Amino acid sequence: MISTDQNFFQLFDLAAHFEIDADALDARYRELQNETHPDRFSSGTEQEKTRAVQLNSYLNEAYATLKSPLQRAGYLLKLQDVEIDRVSQQDLDMDLLMEQMQLREKIAELPNDDSALPELEKMKKDVLSKLEQQREKFARDFSAGTIDVAKRIFHEMQFLHKLLSEIEEGEEHRLGY
Repeated sequence: MISTDQNFFQLFDLAAHFEIDADALDARYRELQNETHPDRFSSGTEQEKTRAVQLNSYLNEAYATLKSPLQRAGYLLKLQDVEIDRVSQQDLDMDLLMEQMQLREKIAELPNDDSALPELEKMKKDVLSKLEQQREKFARDFSAGTIDVAKRIFHEMQFLHKLLSEIEEGEEHRLGY
């Protein structure tokens, strides 16, 4: 039976690395879902029902965290006792920040109709490419134990995710969603 004392990687029988086997994560999640789903305890005591809800909630949080590369990176840093909620100037690459400011300005200057969609799509592909590069760097630096560099890359990934969201919002706005 699972326990909330286990970290998320232990819960899914995975090594605490950035690169994980997504299929193994999904398979183990389904197994644990079957074991902990509150419906299985519907005829149990109130204590059993409450415990099932708690375990299922923990399981869902763990799964969502490990499924998302950004959340997984942050979780790995937290396991190393790294404070990720506070960002200082040393945590950021100024060139990346300048580039993002320029991209945000470019988004704001685009027409408000669907004629902007090709440019938004190009920007989106560029950001996704940069995100993939940052994920690779994070995996490499975290594995190498250069946690300070991994933290900086994590914060850069956060900025790229925010920029990606803004691009997608721009696309949705222009598509009338």
